[in-house]
Amino acid sequence: QVQLVESGGGLVQPGGSLRLSCVGSGGIFSLYAMGWYRQAPGKQRELVARITSGRSTIYSASVKGRFTISRDNAKNTVSLQMNSLNFEDTAVYFCNAGGGRELSGPYWGQGTQVTVSS
Repeated sequence: QVQLVESGGGLVQPGGSLRLSCVGSGGIFSLYAMGWYRQAPGKQRELVARITSGRSTIYSASVKGRFTISRDNAKNTVSLQMNSLNFEDTAVYFCNAGGGRELSGPYWGQGTQVTVSS
């Protein structure tokens, strides 16, 4: 059974940085595309960034240039470095596994809260 566990969320001031991590188990993660999504209160879940097994990446326009997705296949880990955070980045961030370069897969983590507040 595939499981994804996120960590690294928290409270940060505008302009600050956070690094999210997602550790997977129960699957061959080196073969999976992985991604980060987020859901703000009252809004639909949206793509933040994805990375394929070949390390091709895509980003949403709202985070491009500020966020960086990376993966460590030896550790079954995908990370999201978030810089220059602003109020609009406040959301629950979810890890996703499977799917393709642009399409989400069937596996989701439980989410980690990121709050940007002064």
